[in-house]
Amino acid sequence: MLEGTAGSLLFAQAGSMALTEEILWALLRVIVVILFVLVFVPPVIWWERRLLGWMQDRIGPNRAGPFGLLQPIADGIKLFFKEDITPSKIDRFVYFTAPAIALLPAFVLGATVPWGPNRLLTPVADVDIGVLWILAISSLGVYGVTLGGWAGNNKYSLLGGLRSSAQMISYELAMGVAIYSVALPTGSLRLTDMVSRQHDPLWGVVEWAQNWFVFTPYGFVACVIFLICMVAETNRAPFDLPEAESELVAGFHTEYSSMKFAVFFMGEYAVMAVFGGIFTTLFLGGWSPLPLNWDHLASSADASGMGWLAATLAFIGSSKIAGLWFLAKIVGILTFYIWLRATLPRLRYDQLMNLGWKALLPIAALNFVIVAIWMLYGWIAFFGSAAVVTLAYFYVVVLILKPRASAKRSELKLVDVRPDTAKTIEIG
Repeated sequence: MLEGTAGSLLFAQAGSMALTEEILWALLRVIVVILFVLVFVPPVIWWERRLLGWMQDRIGPNRAGPFGLLQPIADGIKLFFKEDITPSKIDRFVYFTAPAIALLPAFVLGATVPWGPNRLLTPVADVDIGVLWILAISSLGVYGVTLGGWAGNNKYSLLGGLRSSAQMISYELAMGVAIYSVALPTGSLRLTDMVSRQHDPLWGVVEWAQNWFVFTPYGFVACVIFLICMVAETNRAPFDLPEAESELVAGFHTEYSSMKFAVFFMGEYAVMAVFGGIFTTLFLGGWSPLPLNWDHLASSADASGMGWLAATLAFIGSSKIAGLWFLAKIVGILTFYIWLRATLPRLRYDQLMNLGWKALLPIAALNFVIVAIWMLYGWIAFFGSAAVVTLAYFYVVVLILKPRASAKRSELKLVDVRPDTAKTIEIG
């Protein structure tokens, strides 16, 4: 009897210790995500300002600290001590809550992104519905923008909020279908399973290369669509219509100042960084630095008697520096964001809607159908159906829809006092 009681006590004590250890690891994972989101934003702001200065043949920030590294900190201090102006006749609860809602998705999405193979450190929660979770939480970000535009009691702010909601609906659909196009061959909605699937041999044949989805036909199409939708989802140029300063003063955050504006500002860059991690997870092999099977290459080098090369390859692909490779990919994607901002002008609103509804969504849906055909009938059916669908799409768009749109263009004549100065302007 005493032995049974002692055994039960030891078992309960061991279970309690295991539970405590699990809670401590979970707290550590949460702290890592929070610190990443908060600490990573100032360097991104500095990198954008320096890179834009270089691309536009300007100097950029160079006064505060070496190379202007302390400029984001100086801007934060300035915003902290700046006068906080609150307009009258506003919905105060919604007005003060909107910035927090805009920042929330960065933390919640970052908790499900695996940045390394060590399951004790990442992700915070490896949820079964990882892809659905991304779509659900990312769509909440628009609430902060829309509510902020509405609560300010300003027509420019309201227009910016309405633009953001319409933009989110247009691009969320294409983004979801693009994600499902790579989730379908994975057979799982978990982000960790999607990364593991990309570490298999390329196309199931090439042993020394990894099967990153960006290198598959269906994955490349989904990758391009997701990339465009990701830029639109984060309200970045050329899709920054909700805060178009040339049209809406400052858009949805016109009536915000001081730290409330800073929270909106930080939320935008934090969501950009998190979406960079999601893009890396879905299409770029996660934490793997290059699309190479490091274990296979290390084994081949060791078999050839090159132990130093085998050790080097094993270290490059190990979990010790996996987080650094993942971070480097995020920085590369953020650089692409900045490059777009410096290169492309802002789209008109009708161009934004046409791109989302008439191009991205149909192509994403057709790509999803082609992936399903490939899974059922193989590669021959995949390429055959892809050719048929591509020809049908271009036939409908180029030969039917475009001539009709051109035929609907009307003409407006502006007549001066003298008849010989009449001008004709096309309105499309």
